[in-house]
Amino acid sequence: MVCARVPDAVTGAPAELIARYGTTTPDLLELVDWLRGLGVTDVAMESTGVYWKPIYYLLENDFTVLLVNTAHIKHVPGRKTDTIDAAWIAQLLAHGLLTASFVPPPPVRELRDLTRYRKSMRRPRRSTGSTKCSKTAGSS
Repeated sequence: MVCARVPDAVTGAPAELIARYGTTTPDLLELVDWLRGLGVTDVAMESTGVYWKPIYYLLENDFTVLLVNTAHIKHVPGRKTDTIDAAWIAQLLAHGLLTASFVPPPPVRELRDLTRYRKSMRRPRRSTGSTKCSKTAGSS
């Protein structure tokens, strides 16, 4: 879910535009185009597990992106839907009430990914079958 706060064409007061986008690359590129078309410059998003990464990586070149710890914005009771959460985050961003989490620059992220991959490749593989050799009586 995405909530964009833009000035109303008639009154100039903030208007909230809500949209839903998928998480595939074409959907995220469509999201970037939509935000650019609205004149959005700043984006805030929740850091949920590792699911924020592809979205963040696509947005970071075109917008100022704040990755926000979910615990910092979830303490408000009654905010239970993605739509309400998106509007709440947009409102907090508009009022400057969000603190960005640290996200390393792209070269550091690439190095981290590479070292994690290397570590996983060097880890010994364990088979499910027994590989013990045992000598039976009478064998030479």
